Amino acid sequence: MTEGFDIGRLWDEFHRVVNMNSEELRKYLLADASDEEGFPPDPDLGIDELGRAVLHILRKRKGDLTKADFAAMQQVVDLVETMGDRTDDESRRELMSVGHDPLRG
Repeated sequence: MTEGFDIGRLWDEFHRVVNMNSEELRKYLLADASDEEGFPPDPDLGIDELGRAVLHILRKRKGDLTKADFAAMQQVVDLVETMGDRTDDESRRELMSVGHDPLRG
């Protein structure tokens, strides 16, 4: 990354805002992507791209992260900090799609 970039800080912030574990997020993403007719024919099952990235990051060790992972992590931190802990249905769904359940303490 760039000089002055603090991987440890980003790692800590990401894991602070992502308060769902990988299994909870996987189940949420699959349920959210399905509709009355089941899953779409898309090979990604209609799962949000950022949500998929978070799921992959949660399964990695810090030393295995890529530049794309860092970008996704920063995007998640920024999103959660911008939205705060909004609990209206639409906001909660958006936050949960990146692994943050605003109803958790």
